[in-house]
Parts: sequence; structure tokens; C-alpha cells
Amino acid sequence: MEFKHKSVLLDETIEYLNIKPDGIYVDGTLGGAGHAYEVCKRLGANGRFVGIDQDEAAIAAATKRLEPYKDKVDIVRSNYVNMKYVLEDLGIDRVDGIVLDLGVSSYQLDNAERGFTYREDVPLDMRMDQRQSKTARDIVNDYSEMELFHMIRDYGEDKFAKNIAKHIVAERKDRTIETTGQLIEIIDHAIPAKVRAKGGHPAKKTFQAIRIELNRELEVLNDSLDTMIDLLNDGGRICIITFHSLEDRIVKSIYKRNENPCICPPSFPVCTCGKKPKGKMVTRKPIIPTETEVIENKRAKSAKLRVFEKYM
Repeated sequence: MEFKHKSVLLDETIEYLNIKPDGIYVDGTLGGAGHAYEVCKRLGANGRFVGIDQDEAAIAAATKRLEPYKDKVDIVRSNYVNMKYVLEDLGIDRVDGIVLDLGVSSYQLDNAERGFTYREDVPLDMRMDQRQSKTARDIVNDYSEMELFHMIRDYGEDKFAKNIAKHIVAERKDRTIETTGQLIEIIDHAIPAKVRAKGGHPAKKTFQAIRIELNRELEVLNDSLDTMIDLLNDGGRICIITFHSLEDRIVKSIYKRNENPCICPPSFPVCTCGKKPKGKMVTRKPIIPTETEVIENKRAKSAKLRVFEKYM
């Protein structure tokens, strides 16, 4: 299956990056190179681009797409949490811009074999990096009822999380849950019929929760953001596109903390903690897709772009 993914908020991201022709730019979630291609187009002879992705199919697709710019491009298979070390290996200590387009790609969702889909009956997988051994099957069969409940409640924000967890545990007493079809059937039984009849697919929130847990998506974001801001040159910008309220909350709070890191009590007349601001939030409110973009690409609906600019 060909790797296809329509980049969300593409024009807005490129505009906010403030690309300098001789700058160094990093995409930590390279995917099909939608954002990357537009960045590379704007780089001059001395510009440089680094693309990072943990998905083998994304690496292959991006390498092909960025072929016209191969002299200024480095593509590395890794998780963006390792960005600092990836750049060190390439002899880079500071960059002028970073892009993260979080969440799951259209290719991963549409390629049934990857096990992200709730529209076909396939083995439970959901690994973004297929080199890791743990899969969605392990989570569904090995987590305790309480762990499943917390995961589905927190990451899926599903009000039926307790009942879904209970039904999963009851079902696996009789048989191992191996496929998406089995899991969907269990979720169907756990959610009232009148709720299933309206709204989106009843399994969507649980599948999202399992995917986030398996790939440690929130943990990786939380552990990476401060380091990525430190990697920016003076005036460098980081643009992050989120698709989930918890992701957006993490980005917003870490941007705020880097803009105003002072931990002195409000009653202190002057700052004594010595913590200095690292930059400013360029976007006070998140940038969201236009109605036209949402009509053309329904997966853009929940997207939010937040931008931070570093200063020394």
C-alpha cells in the first residue's frame, strides 16, 4: 500500500516557521514528507533539513518524495524523543525550526494490517514502530481491569470506560482477544444501544486510548518539549500540531512554563529564583483548520497548531 497522508494546517505551519533559506529545520514526525517538502522547497544551497520518523513505511515514502533535495536532507529512523542525539550524530547543536505533526497518519489508519483500524477485523497491533515487541494485543489481554479503565477514561475520554474495561476482562476469561473485530464486539456490548446509534464509531475512543498508551505518545511529548525548545537558535520556532485535548494541554502548559518559568511566590516584589524566560508563545490561541480544509480532509477537524519562539 502506498504511503499517503494529507498534511493538516500545511500553509499555516510553513508560514509560522519563518523559514530562512540558510537555516536548519527538523521534522520530528516526518510521515509522508508533506510539511518537509514545503520546507525543503524554501531552503537555499546552505539550508539543511532533518527528518525523523519511527515508521519504516514513512521513512521509505519520505526518502522517495524528498529525492529532489537529497543533498540537503538527512532522514533518520527514530522517535523524536531522541532528537537531541540524532542531531548530535549529524554534527548539529542548534536548529532554526522544528515541526511536530502528532497523532496517527492516514496511511497507518487506512492500512488494515497495521491494526489501528476499527473498520476491519485484523490482528490487534497499533505499533507506530514495528521494531517494538509489545502490541495492542498485549495491553488488551494483560492489563488489569483498573489499568484498562484508567487508560480508556483518561486517553479515550470515554464515559463508558468502566463498563468497557469490565467487559474486556470478562471476555478474556473465556478466550484471548486477538483481533480488532473481537474487541469491537466487546465494546458494542458495553455501550448502550441508544448511544451506539448516534455519534461516531463506538470503538473509536477505546482504540485511541490503546494507541496512545502503547506508543507512549503523551509521555514522549511531555519528555521532549523542553529539550526541543533548548535546541532552537535565537528566533527559532517550534510548530506543534495536536489532535487530542491532552496533547494540546501538554503543549500549552510547557510553552507557558518556558515563557514564564519564575517559581517565586506572587507576593515577592522581585524574582529571586533566577529562572529566565526562554522565549514567547507566538500563538495565544491555537490555530485551527479552515472550514474548507475540514470539508476536504475530515481528519483535520480536531487539529490545533501552537507555535513557540525561542530567544536568548
